[in-house]
Amino acid sequence: MGTNPFDMDNIDIAWCPGCGNFSILETVKATLEGLGKRPGEVVMVSGIGQAAKTPHYLRCNFFNGLHGRALPVATAIKASNPSLTVIAESGDGDMYGEGGNHLIHAMRRNPDITNIIHDNMVYGLTKGQASPTSRPGFVTPVQVHGVFEEPINPVALGVAMSASFVARAFSGHKEQTARILRQAIEHKGYAIVDLFQPCVTFNKVNTFKWFDENTHYLPDSFDPSDRVEAFRAATDPGKLALGVFYVNPSSKPFVDNLPAYSSSKEPLYARKPDREKLAALIASRT
Repeated sequence: MGTNPFDMDNIDIAWCPGCGNFSILETVKATLEGLGKRPGEVVMVSGIGQAAKTPHYLRCNFFNGLHGRALPVATAIKASNPSLTVIAESGDGDMYGEGGNHLIHAMRRNPDITNIIHDNMVYGLTKGQASPTSRPGFVTPVQVHGVFEEPINPVALGVAMSASFVARAFSGHKEQTARILRQAIEHKGYAIVDLFQPCVTFNKVNTFKWFDENTHYLPDSFDPSDRVEAFRAATDPGKLALGVFYVNPSSKPFVDNLPAYSSSKEPLYARKPDREKLAALIASRT
């Protein structure tokens, strides 16, 4: 075992050499360690895809589920044991495509989880077809005449839905990304981080250089509590902004709204069923 408690030794990582996922993996591990977290206190939940393999490569609890279905599982885990640090993590195809419906309703429910989406603007596991964030004109073996749909803007969506915490980062900037991830994990409520991550094999357009040249950071004077300004920054047609766009000051986490926790803070997993009440309920229905 390495010096970071989340390190795993002697593992075979299936990503291509140079993949942006490596940087994200190391940044997530460093951030968790910096927050003083221990592997037993962290649960990562993912779906299907190259990004979704991330929990396989760090020492913590994890649930690897169906394509696009990480968010409802992560919500349930946090509701069952609010003391856990829960991270739902996957790629732009998994979260914005197959999981788009769950994404919208996670923003509405506001579970106290961090949602990290590796956004490389392509499906990397299934050999390079366009993803929901692929830009117009992007040519793939499937979209042979180029993408013509408008790409989803997850940051603008988050602000429009009044999501609790909305941010965007770039895996090529480790220090800045670590700061954003730390804020997201420490935030009480649903935190979405759209994290640019170049695919060196199937996306030769949106490369490390492209992201470096086509992004900029929100200014220090930017106020993330101003929803109007956040939406304006998210929809700016110029270079793509990085940073924390929006923090909803009035959001109340999902668990705080559950009747199950109104009279007792004991986590659901630790509670024992009242068998007499259960038997009476069953008898009343037969």
